[in-house]
Amino acid sequence: MPALTAVQIVAIALQYTPPDAVCACSALQCPGWESLPATFDASLLRLVGRTNNRDPYDEPTLEEHHPQGTRYDAADAPVALGHFPYNRCEVWQCVRCARPLLRYTEYGGYYVDQRIRELNGALVVDTAASRGR
Repeated sequence: MPALTAVQIVAIALQYTPPDAVCACSALQCPGWESLPATFDASLLRLVGRTNNRDPYDEPTLEEHHPQGTRYDAADAPVALGHFPYNRCEVWQCVRCARPLLRYTEYGGYYVDQRIRELNGALVVDTAASRGR
């Protein structure tokens, strides 16, 4: 699956209109990065694309991008496509309402954690080009 461009990622986010009725995906309250709850039915999400087109042997940077002093888990943190964790994300959508979400796997010393964040197109910054990715 080829990588989505920054323009495509923003378009996916901007095309979303919240439904009038409550959708099952609304159980995910994730304006900033959160752990995907084990109780959430992940089959309600479909993969749309990736945020990068990197070589599988090329380790992307762990450097984050917070020019306004935000933090990794902040709701207003930029979605900086060339920086961690956005340089290793996938774009997903709810199969019912098309709500766009970002996902990646956090690997720690003794754990694996599926992380999820709602995709806000206004926060997308294409730092991938400036990083040569």
